[in-house]
Amino acid sequence: MYEPQDFSRLLGASGFSDTLLSDHFKLYEGYVKNVNTVVERLKTIEPGSIEGSELRRRFGWEWNGMRLHELYFGNLTSAPEPLDPESGLAKAIVGRFGSLDGFLQDFRRAGTMRGIGWVVLAYDLPSGELFNLWINEHDGGHLSGTTPLLVMDVFEHAYLRDYGLARADYVDAFMNAVDWHTVLSRYSHAS
Repeated sequence: MYEPQDFSRLLGASGFSDTLLSDHFKLYEGYVKNVNTVVERLKTIEPGSIEGSELRRRFGWEWNGMRLHELYFGNLTSAPEPLDPESGLAKAIVGRFGSLDGFLQDFRRAGTMRGIGWVVLAYDLPSGELFNLWINEHDGGHLSGTTPLLVMDVFEHAYLRDYGLARADYVDAFMNAVDWHTVLSRYSHAS
């Protein structure tokens, strides 16, 4: 059985109300609960049945909802520090996007597109490429084999309570709360 991670360390983070974060944690806990429910039901459902087939399809949605939220909360901090421009990740970003500012502008542009989903800086080990991805919902837009390094939730529940329709202000708050140490660790494990 999967257990929800405790992200209460984020309470008090600048740019995010405790109410918004607490509600978001509850939503995440729902994904964890649903993953456990689906895993248990798949053990008892007749293989090849319509119900089993649909439940198996639903599993990817619930699983990705759980993991994307863990990556999202995991790459936020209430005590942010800038990305070290001498780090391997910063150099890879400059190589791919031309500059750190170029990367940040591209990531922000993706985050302010119309629609709901996720924005992810992903790393592809075979090519060494970095990509800013749009993941629609939870289960469409993943590049197979890439590792998520930086994950931003752009579903309305991530910002509407605090920012209303001003998604760009939320994206700025998110970028100001990124835990670059976590993102660097993900990069060093992937590369």
